[in-house]
Amino acid sequence: MDSTYTPHAGSTAAGPPRLPLWTRGDLNAFFGLGINMLVNVLVLAGLAAGVVNISAHDVYRVILPALGVELLIGNVFYFLLARRLALKEGRSDVAAMPYGPSVPHMFIVTFVIMLPTYLQTKDPVKAWEAGLAWAFIIGLIILAGAFVGPYIRRLTPRAALLGTLAGISITFISMRPAAQMWEAAWIALPVLALILIGFVSGVRLPGNVPMGLVALGVGSAIAWIGGFMDGGAVSDGVNDIAFGLPSLDVGRLANGLESISPLLATAIPLGIYNFMEAMSNVESAAAAGDKYNLRAVLLADGTGAIVGACAGCPFPPAVYIGQPGWKEAGGRISYSLATGVVIFGLCVLGFFPLLAAVLPIPAIVPVLLFIGLVIGAQSFRAVPKAYYPAVVIAMVPNVASWGVGQVDNALAAAGTSAAKVGFDNLSAAGTIYGGLNTLGQGAVLVGMILAAITVFIVDRRFVWAAGFCFFGAGLTLVGLIHSAEVHVFSGEKIALGYGFAGAVCLAFAALKPPLRELDPNDPEDVEGAAFEGGEATAGLPPEPDSVNGKRVPEPVGV
Repeated sequence: MDSTYTPHAGSTAAGPPRLPLWTRGDLNAFFGLGINMLVNVLVLAGLAAGVVNISAHDVYRVILPALGVELLIGNVFYFLLARRLALKEGRSDVAAMPYGPSVPHMFIVTFVIMLPTYLQTKDPVKAWEAGLAWAFIIGLIILAGAFVGPYIRRLTPRAALLGTLAGISITFISMRPAAQMWEAAWIALPVLALILIGFVSGVRLPGNVPMGLVALGVGSAIAWIGGFMDGGAVSDGVNDIAFGLPSLDVGRLANGLESISPLLATAIPLGIYNFMEAMSNVESAAAAGDKYNLRAVLLADGTGAIVGACAGCPFPPAVYIGQPGWKEAGGRISYSLATGVVIFGLCVLGFFPLLAAVLPIPAIVPVLLFIGLVIGAQSFRAVPKAYYPAVVIAMVPNVASWGVGQVDNALAAAGTSAAKVGFDNLSAAGTIYGGLNTLGQGAVLVGMILAAITVFIVDRRFVWAAGFCFFGAGLTLVGLIHSAEVHVFSGEKIALGYGFAGAVCLAFAALKPPLRELDPNDPEDVEGAAFEGGEATAGLPPEPDSVNGKRVPEPVGV
């Protein structure tokens, strides 16, 4: 497809060009992203009702309508942002940023904030209020990140930003759907085959019928014909349909904010996690050709969380990983907007109990595995081969975090915990739980720091490598990484390790080695390819908005 467009035949030369608001590719991506969001909304509704014991009335008539309005506002904004970028650059292949409920945060707010509050007070409303306050704090931190995020992006190598996304995509996005698929492989594998044929190989069906819709239909048909689904649940789902309009719920939020201090221990690092992940997603979109303004993206992201909390939703939204995947599937400026509108309608009309009874999970989750594959592949495709080790090391903390979660869930199902079993006993059994837990705390930040250190070491820019080592030491000392809570002077020995690593880098900087030689066989291995692109001044990494693609070489040894 041609990525440029021309003015409409009837327009004047001075008039604005016509940009198609909807394409066949938008329909394809709409079904894919819509399925993704449907799963996430069904999961968070189940968490609120089944884990925290919030009444079904409040879940379907307050929480979900509030979620719907925050998603609608965000997706309208990202549609306008994509349209503005397409008009500015004269391209018709711009894809909007996808936006929906944050998957990691829905589990964190449930099991770390609301469930402990419920167990302590035996009051689901108190737990709900604590969740609202937590989501509100998350939104404020993301808004603050809008003003510091662009500077962090300027100084962080691309391999570090994309590598952390690869780690998240392999673990938190891909592994659970893959496991769910193989619990009913006879349903899921045909669906996965259809998605790969349509979205990866690019084969089109006659009449350009959306492959995502066909995949969902085939999987659902196999599940229903094969007796996987329960027909009785459908009638129950119809009875549970509940209409609800979003409204301000400031009273519950204010009650939650009265006990704000215990929430800061998780809200601060997770708010930072959120805007760092959004920053990585913007970098991912830039690697796919769509260079969005990071500050605008973060402002909308944070505003969505605050609006949702004020309306009664304790589940903050997020800019989704996967913009390149939806772009490859044909999505342009409107697919995410259409998804937001439909999800808003379903939330307000209360159709989610019925959808949960009609749509089989094994027919839905293959699309999540596909998104994980696309992001993992892009992380390697968008950086020179010399930085592949940095991409891999950026994945490791997220793998550790995911592994710890699996161990914790298994032990909880057995009625115990890692603390009760003992870290030494777990280690003796081959599970180095203590090290995995420490490595996985603040996984996004840890991955970025380790990958940035690796990139600068590969380039022999040892002063910059030392700087990131010392930065890691500082974050460790205040508990933002390698710690379960924010606490000054925590993790002293780990911080000392970062400090020693920085000293090693400074020692090699004193030797003044020449910068890394470029690989003539790698067309992407140009000076400055470690960064988003652009030309540096005074030895700094390039500005993210530049398009030169080169940097001024630094003096040897700096």
